Amino acid sequence: MHEMSLMVEVINLVCEDAIQRNINHVNKIEVIVGDLSNVLPDALELAFLFMRKQGLGLIDDNTHLHIIREVAKAKCQTCQQEFIPDYRIAVCPKCHLPNSLLISGETFRVESYEGSDKDES
Repeated sequence: MHEMSLMVEVINLVCEDAIQRNINHVNKIEVIVGDLSNVLPDALELAFLFMRKQGLGLIDDNTHLHIIREVAKAKCQTCQQEFIPDYRIAVCPKCHLPNSLLISGETFRVESYEGSDKDES
């Protein structure tokens, strides 16, 4: 489950930034997970719950994770049809050519986080 290592990196990234901003506690982390990002949102949530129990960095039982799902979209370079692909390499449902460009759905990133300069534990 690579989501565990991804969540460790997310928490480390957020905590490093929070420390630079004199934030002592992270209340909420928002991440964007694309449908074709190879990250399973449920597994990421499970990894977060495990890390939260460990009290890793500036997070604790009061910290929440919000996952924003990014829908996969592609656009055919031949006929300009936009559609929802099942895979990264997709055949256009209109002209049936494998000439599509992914527009969205591959993202995995920290969108934002909220914290405070007071220790709330």
